[in-house]
Amino acid sequence: MSFAAFKMMHWATGIDHCASGFITHSSLDSTPKIPPITADDIDSGWTTSSKPIGPLPNLITAAANVLEVYIVRIQEEASPSAEPKGGGGVLAAISGASLELVCHYRLHGNVESLGVLPNGATDGGRRRDSIILTFRDAKISVLEFDESIYGLRTSSMHCFEGSDWIHLRRGREFFPRGPLVKVDPLGRCAAVLAYGLQMIVLKAAEASTGLTAPAEDSTFRAAAASRIESSYIIGLRDLDMKHVKDFIFIHGYIEPVVVILHEHELTWAGRVSWKHHTCMVSALSVNTTLKQHPLIWSAMNLPHDAYKLLAVPSPIGGVLVIGANTIHYHSQSASCHLGLNNFAVPADGSQEMPRSGFTTELDAATATWLTNDVVVFSTKSGELLLLTLVYDGRVVQRLELMKSRASVLTSDITTIGSSFFFLGSRLGDSLLVQYYSGVGAPTLSPGVKEEVGDIESDAPSMKRLRRSPSDALQDLITSEELSFYGTGPNNAQIAQKNFTFAVRDSLLNIGPLKDFSYGLRINGDPNATGVAKQSNYELVCCSGHGKNGALTILQKSIRPDTITQESLPGCKGIWTVYHKNLRSDSSKGVADEDEYHAYLIISLENRTMVLQTANNLEEVTENVDYYVQGTTIAAGNLFGRRRVIQVFARGARILDGAFMTQDLSLKSSNTEMNAASEGATVSSVSIADPYVLLRMTDGSIQLLVGDPSTCSVSVINPPVSENSDKLVLACTLYHDKGPEPWIRKTSTDAWLSTGIGEAIDGADGSTHDHGDVYCVLCYDNGDLEIFDVPNFNSVFLVDKFVSGRSHILDTFFHGTANNHVNLTNKYSEDIGQGRKEATHNIKVVELSLQRWDSEHNRPFLLGILSDGTILCYHAYIYEVAENASKTEGVVSSQNSVNLSSTSASRLRNLRFVRVPLDTYAKEETPSGVCSQRITVFKNVGGLQGFFLSGSRPMWFMMFRERLRMHPQGCDGPIVAFTVLHNVNCNHGFICITSEGALKICQLPALSSYDNYWPVQKIGLKGTPHQVTYFAEKNLYPVIVSVPVLKPLNQVLSSLVDQEVGNQFEHDNINMEGTYPMEEFEVRIMEPEKINGPWQTRATIPMQSSEHAITARVVTLFNTTAQRNETLLAVGTAYVQGEDVAARGRILLYSVERISDSIQVKVTEVYSKELKGAISALASLQGHLLLASGPKIILHKWTGSELNGVAFHDVPPLYVVSLNIVKNFILLGDIHKSIYFLSWKEQGSQLNLLAKDFGSLDCLATEFLIDGSTLSLTVSDDQKNVQIFYYAPKVSESWKGQKLLSRAEFHVGAHITKFLRLQLLPTSADRTMPGSDKTNRFALLFGTLEGSIGCIAPLDELTFRRLQSLQKKLVDSVCHVAGLNPRSFRHFHSNGKAHRPGPDSIVDCELLVHFEMLALEDQLEIANQIGTTRMQIMSNLNDLSVATSFL
Repeated sequence: MSFAAFKMMHWATGIDHCASGFITHSSLDSTPKIPPITADDIDSGWTTSSKPIGPLPNLITAAANVLEVYIVRIQEEASPSAEPKGGGGVLAAISGASLELVCHYRLHGNVESLGVLPNGATDGGRRRDSIILTFRDAKISVLEFDESIYGLRTSSMHCFEGSDWIHLRRGREFFPRGPLVKVDPLGRCAAVLAYGLQMIVLKAAEASTGLTAPAEDSTFRAAAASRIESSYIIGLRDLDMKHVKDFIFIHGYIEPVVVILHEHELTWAGRVSWKHHTCMVSALSVNTTLKQHPLIWSAMNLPHDAYKLLAVPSPIGGVLVIGANTIHYHSQSASCHLGLNNFAVPADGSQEMPRSGFTTELDAATATWLTNDVVVFSTKSGELLLLTLVYDGRVVQRLELMKSRASVLTSDITTIGSSFFFLGSRLGDSLLVQYYSGVGAPTLSPGVKEEVGDIESDAPSMKRLRRSPSDALQDLITSEELSFYGTGPNNAQIAQKNFTFAVRDSLLNIGPLKDFSYGLRINGDPNATGVAKQSNYELVCCSGHGKNGALTILQKSIRPDTITQESLPGCKGIWTVYHKNLRSDSSKGVADEDEYHAYLIISLENRTMVLQTANNLEEVTENVDYYVQGTTIAAGNLFGRRRVIQVFARGARILDGAFMTQDLSLKSSNTEMNAASEGATVSSVSIADPYVLLRMTDGSIQLLVGDPSTCSVSVINPPVSENSDKLVLACTLYHDKGPEPWIRKTSTDAWLSTGIGEAIDGADGSTHDHGDVYCVLCYDNGDLEIFDVPNFNSVFLVDKFVSGRSHILDTFFHGTANNHVNLTNKYSEDIGQGRKEATHNIKVVELSLQRWDSEHNRPFLLGILSDGTILCYHAYIYEVAENASKTEGVVSSQNSVNLSSTSASRLRNLRFVRVPLDTYAKEETPSGVCSQRITVFKNVGGLQGFFLSGSRPMWFMMFRERLRMHPQGCDGPIVAFTVLHNVNCNHGFICITSEGALKICQLPALSSYDNYWPVQKIGLKGTPHQVTYFAEKNLYPVIVSVPVLKPLNQVLSSLVDQEVGNQFEHDNINMEGTYPMEEFEVRIMEPEKINGPWQTRATIPMQSSEHAITARVVTLFNTTAQRNETLLAVGTAYVQGEDVAARGRILLYSVERISDSIQVKVTEVYSKELKGAISALASLQGHLLLASGPKIILHKWTGSELNGVAFHDVPPLYVVSLNIVKNFILLGDIHKSIYFLSWKEQGSQLNLLAKDFGSLDCLATEFLIDGSTLSLTVSDDQKNVQIFYYAPKVSESWKGQKLLSRAEFHVGAHITKFLRLQLLPTSADRTMPGSDKTNRFALLFGTLEGSIGCIAPLDELTFRRLQSLQKKLVDSVCHVAGLNPRSFRHFHSNGKAHRPGPDSIVDCELLVHFEMLALEDQLEIANQIGTTRMQIMSNLNDLSVATSFL
C-alpha cells in the first residue's frame, strides 16, 4: 500500500453538544404547529382557551463533526393523525411531538463547544438567533440561517491561531480542552475561553448599526439574524486567575456580567483532608465599548471539586456552583448551600450543613432550567434530579433536591421552549422529552421573553391531567433503550412543582463502538457471489455503556424476508392495482391504507399476465378484458380506485374490475395533428388521478383527462407540444394532495382565488380532495418546466436543470443573472468545442416529483441523468418581495406568452435545494433502453419513499424530512418493483430480478431504518466490552460487565494481598454502606431466528474482582491428537488496587451445541493463573500467543496443557492489540507505539524485526495488505491514523530496526477496532485478467463517536488524479463554517515532537463535494487538473463499489 483513500461510510451519531434557539424562524413567527381539528367538546374547549406552548425554538445538535438543525413539530391532541409519534399519552394538549431535520452539515473539524447568540430584546424579537461554534485551538465561527438558500451561511469567523497569536499560548503546546463558548442571555456579547486563560469577548452588533446588508439586496431583510461586530481579548492571568474551571454570564444586570469559577491554589489527593476549599467565583462586569471589566463581587471558600456554573434566570438572578458533593448558590447579596452526601464538609468545619434527603454525587452531571426556579440534573448514573430554589423576592432561602426518573446517560441537555427538553447522549439514544409542571406559578422559560398563559386557570386542564396517567412514563416502556424507566412518582416531591414527563421522540445512536465482529446473517444465501455476497454479512458491535449498553447489529444493505419466490423469465414491468367495489365498500369500513390490492399485472416481452391478489396469486389472464396480447407500459388506478387504467404501446384501456369500460387508441389522435409522428408509440406514463400523462417515442406528450362523473377518459394534446420544437425527454405528473396543497403556497395570492382544487364528489358518495396537479417536463436542451394541469400554463422554468446546481429557482422571474450559487459565470460560447460536446450528451431520462401525506412534508424532485447520475432536490419556499422580480428583459424568445396573464400565477416563491446522495454508487444507463426506475411507495412496512431499480437497487426512505438511502444488493440487478398488500403479504413488495425470479418480500421488521445504515439494537443492561464470532456454530461470545452493589467490608478485604498477609486496622474504617463493583461475565449469544430477539445461550461468570479483558475464538493444533481444535479463549486480570501484585488467568473453553435442544454446552478445558494481566491473545499457526504483562509468550496445546515454547520481552507496558498474518506479529502498546515481530518454527524463536521509535498511545492496530505489500496501520488517542512499513534495505530504517512512515492522517475520531476485508471487484479490474489486484484488502474501522469508515488502497495513477482534484476542491468549494479541510486532516501531535510523514491518503469526505458541483464547474475543474469528468467519476464510483461491504 503506497497510497490509500479514507472514506467514511457511517457518520457519527453520539451527540456531544446540543442547544436551542430561534434559528429558522424568529420568536414572533407563528409556532410550527399542526392545526387542531375540533373534536369532542372537552377537547375543543381546552384547545382554544389556552395556548400552553409558546413559540418553539429549533434544536441544534453536534456529533463529532456533524452539525444538524431540527424543528420540533407538535402534534396537537385533537389532530386527525391520532397516533402519537413517541407514545406517552396526552400531556398538556399535546399528543405527540417529533423532530424534523432542517439542515445537516459535515464539517471539516470537530465541534468543541456550541452556543446560541440570541437576538437582542431591542427590536422585539424580530431577528433570529445565530449559532456560535468553536473548534480546536482557537477558531470561532458564527453561522446564521439564510432562508434564500434554506441553509446555514457563515456570518463571521474569528481565528486566534498562527504566528500573530502565538503569545496567547504562553509557551504551552497542549491544552486539555478546546475553546469553550458562553453567551450573554440578552445577546449583547459572547465570550470564548481559549488557551486556558485567554477570554475572547465577541461583541454583538446592535440592531440599528449598518452591518445588515444594504436594502437592495433582498436576501437579508428585517429577519436578519444576530451578528458579531468585533472582538477583543481579556487576559485572565492579569486578573490573578490561575486555573479557570468554568464561566457563565448571569441574568439581571444592566451590563453583561460574567462569573468565573477558578481555583486560586491547587490541592491534590494526598492533601485533600487539610486543604479542601480552594475554589472561588469572581463576577466581572464587561463593558464592551470601553473594553473594561471591573470586579463587582466574589465569593471564596468553595470546595475543590466544584466544576460547573449555572446562571439562575430572572427574577432571582445569581449563580449555582455545582460540585461533586455540594451545590452552592451565590449572588451579590445572598448565598446558601446543600450537601449531597457524607463527603460534603462545611468550609470552616463549624456550622452544620443542610443536607439532601438522599445521597447522590453530581460529578459529570449535566443540567438545564425547566422553569425559573427548577433545574433538572442528569447524573452520571442516568438519574434525573430536580433542584428547586425556594425563594422570597430575590433572596434564595434554601435549595431542595428530589429524585425524579431514570433516563439515558447524557452528555448535554437543553430546554426547548417552555415544554420540552432534549437529552443528548454519546452513550445511548438521545431523547426529546415533554415536561409539564402540574401545580404552581405560570412558567417562564429562560431566555425566551414570552409570556405563557396560566395553565391552571382552565378547568379542563385538570380533567386533562386526570385523564392522562400522571406517570405516563410507565406505559412507555416498549424497549428500555427508548424510554425513561423508573418507579412511580416520589412522595417526597414538593407540592409546588409536580412534574410529569413523556418521551416524545428519540434520535438513534450506535456509539461508542468499542469492538465489533463480522459474522454471517441468519438469512444469508450461501450461493451468492460478488456484491450480492456482501449482504450475507453483518457487523455485531459492542456499543453503549452501563444500562445503555447494547449489542448493535448493523447491515449496510437491506436483505428483505422472502415470503415466496417464482421463476418468471423475460419480465419487463410489474404493477398492482386496487379495485373499489361499490357494493362491498358502501360501509367505508376499510381505510385506504389497509385496502388489499386486487390485481397484479405483469408485462412480459410480448404478452401481459394478470393475476388476482386477494388471497393467493392466481392467474386470471384468460377471464379479464385487459390487453394481454403485448407488453404493458404502465397500469394504475383512476377515480378514487374505482377504475383501473392500463396503457400499452398504441392505446389504453379503462377497466372496472375485470370488465373493460373504455378502449382508447392513441394513434389516430396523433395523425390528425402531425402526420410525421404516425409511428410514435407510448414510451413512458405518469398517472395522477384523474389525469394520465403519456410521453411518446417522438418526444411529444399527450394528456388523458378523466371525467369522474362518467368514469371515462378523453385525450387532449397539450399546447406545449405544438408551439415548441423541443423534444420532451422525461415527464411526470405531481399531485399536490392534502387539506392544504403545498405548492399553492409558493404562488402569489392572486392565484388562490381561482379555486382549482375544489372537492369532487365521487359516485360512492365520498369526496376525494383533488389538490392541484402539475406536469413536470424536461426537454432535450436540459431545461425543466412545470405546467399546471389541465390548462397547461407554464408556472416554473429552470434553465439547464441537467447541470445540477445547488439551488434552482424560476428563471422566468429571477432571470439567469441570479446565479450567485455558481462558482464561475464565465461559461459562454467561446469554450473549446471539445469540452462543449461533453455536456450535450448528458440528458435527463427520468423525473419524479413526490410529496408524502403529512402536514409539513415538502416535495422531493428526483431526476436520473443518462450518465447514471441522480439529482435529488428538496423544495422550499422563499418569499420574494414584489419589486425584486426581474421580469423585464429576461424573457427569452421561447416564452412567447402574454406576460400580464402569466406573471400572476407563476410559482415565484418555489425553490429547490440539492440534497447530496454521496452513498450512492451510480450505474451507466444503456442508451435506448429506458425502463422506469423510480417507484414511489407510500407504505411498505409502514415506511414511505422511493425505490430505485436497476443494476444497483436502492431504497430512499423518508424520515424527518430527510432521505435515508439503503442499498439492496442481495438479488443483483432488479428490473421491476411494486408494492403488494394482501392477506399473506402485509404491506410488502414484489421485485423481479434480472435473472427472472419474482420475489414477494417484506422488510425486516425489527430493524430501524432512520439511521445511516439499518440497525437493530439488543439491550444488554450492562456494558459490552468485546465480541467475537464463533463461525462454526454461528455464536457470538460477548464480554459484559454489570455494576453490582457490594458491602464495603467485602470490597476492602479484596484489596489486601492474601500472600503478604498484612492486615490493616479495622478500627478507623467505617464499614457501613455499599460500593458498586463491576461484575464480569462472558455471554454466548445468538440470533434466535430471522429478525427475532437475540438469546443468551450460556454464561461464563468470572470470579470476584476479576475482569475479563479479552475473548477470542482461536484454532489450536492439538499435538496429542494431531488435529485442529477451535476453542474460546478468555484472558482476564484481577483488579485489586495498587497494593496487590497484578495477576491474570487464561481460560480455554470448548463450545458444543446439544443436539436435541437449542442450549449450548460450554465446558472449561483449561485454566491457569499467570503473572500480569492477559490483555490480548491470538492463535499463530496452531499455537496460542498470549500477552501477559510486559511480555508475550507462545504456547503449544497438548489437549490438556498449554506449554510455553517461546517468549519475547517486548511490550514495555501493556499490549492493546495483537494481529497476525502468516508468521508475522503486529503488537500495539498502550504508550510505546507498535512492534513488528516474526515467529520461526525451526529455532522456536520470536524475533523483533522492527519498531516505531516514537512514543504513541495506541488504540488499535492491523495489517493492511495491497497485493504483495504489507503495511502496518495504527490509530492513536489523538484521533490519528498512521501507516508504517518495514524496509530493511532503506538507509533511514537503521538496518531495519525502525519502521518507516508511509502515510498519516487525522480521522477526527477515536478508532477502536480495525477489520481487514477484501476489496470487491470493480468493472476496471475485470478487464485486466491476472492483475495482482485480487489480493487487495481495505480496513473497516469503528470509532467511539459512533462512526464507521474504511481505509482502502489505491493505485498510484488514481491516487495522483484524486489528490490533485482534492487540492483543487479545497478552495473551489464553499466550506461550511469556513473550515479548512487541509488543516483538519493534518496529523495532530498534541505538542509532542513529530516528524511529518508523507501525504499519501486522499480524503473522500472532501472529494464527495465534486459530485455536488454544477456540471460546468465539474468540467472546468477536471480540465484544470488535466483529466475528464468521466474519468474522475469512474474513479470515485469504482472506489465506492470496491468498498460496498456488508
